[in-house]
Amino acid sequence: MSIILFLIIFLVVVIAHEFGHFIVAKKNGIRVVEFFIGMGPSLFSFQKGETKYSLKLFPIGGACMFEGEDGLEKEKGEISERAFPNAPVWARVATIFAGPLFNFLVAFVMAVILVSVCGITTPEVLSVSEDGRAAQAGMQTGDVITKINGKSVHLGGEVTLISQLNTKGETLTITYERNGQEGTAVINPSYDEATGRYYMGVGIGGYLKCNVLQTFEYAFYTMKFYVESTFKSLGMLVTGQLSKDDVSGPVGLVKVVDEVYDSAKVYGALDVMLNMMEIALLLSVNLGIMNLLPFPALDGGRLVFLLVEAFRGKPIPPEKEGMVHLAGMMALMVLMVLVFFNDITKFFR
Repeated sequence: MSIILFLIIFLVVVIAHEFGHFIVAKKNGIRVVEFFIGMGPSLFSFQKGETKYSLKLFPIGGACMFEGEDGLEKEKGEISERAFPNAPVWARVATIFAGPLFNFLVAFVMAVILVSVCGITTPEVLSVSEDGRAAQAGMQTGDVITKINGKSVHLGGEVTLISQLNTKGETLTITYERNGQEGTAVINPSYDEATGRYYMGVGIGGYLKCNVLQTFEYAFYTMKFYVESTFKSLGMLVTGQLSKDDVSGPVGLVKVVDEVYDSAKVYGALDVMLNMMEIALLLSVNLGIMNLLPFPALDGGRLVFLLVEAFRGKPIPPEKEGMVHLAGMMALMVLMVLVFFNDITKFFR
């Protein structure tokens, strides 16, 4: 069941991304040669109109292939007027950008559904440890945190995330609301040897059942929370605050889905569906952000070349761009293999 649920999540997230490329390419008159989900040998495929649609064996991505996409055919005069290189540069920019954009749009729709059904956890203080740093700074049960270090807070999860990522125990300036009045507390988190992290000494977890307008407002805040979480995680990977064990590929994600499914199934099918939707939301945001990184072979890398072309008035020579993207693709494949084996080793620890 966990594998089936993972495959459904994978299909939703990847199809959303590739459909973004597909529909904008079509709107701009660009010929789509093949639309496929997965990688490796095809499990099945069919031709409809000018496009071949395929489902491939390995659930590690997908692609929307355009005529003349690598640009080399144009040099040989082997492409039609509807080939990718012959489209106006801003049409090509829109086509490439549409993949990540559709990931964000699908994630927002999921956030709207989750917030409308489940409501949201507010940054209300439900408990204060008697000997904790928050109590020493004057905070009380019922306070609603509105800012941390000057940054606005709207969700309980934001407070939790900031606390968890405060790996150096830095001082936190908390702005809160109490009985309609604004207050400020300066907290120096205390270190807990057992868990290896710093704590403010508060329990967060108020609840709000949203009306229609609040549903869209807090769906936006939910999206923003996941975007910021992804960027912070990437930053922590670069700085070494997270290790390779904190990164997962398809195998690791199946394990996560399995754990969430086991926890949620006792509450019924609706709870399972909502939890799977939350995982899909996170993955969709991750896929959108990762593809926008200016790395060769990713959408972000292709956008860099297109933007350079737009501002210099002529394209980068196709053979040079192709070499850069090939090197990027090889690096990505090596990374995928390393992540795959790292996921496998986790099962034996």
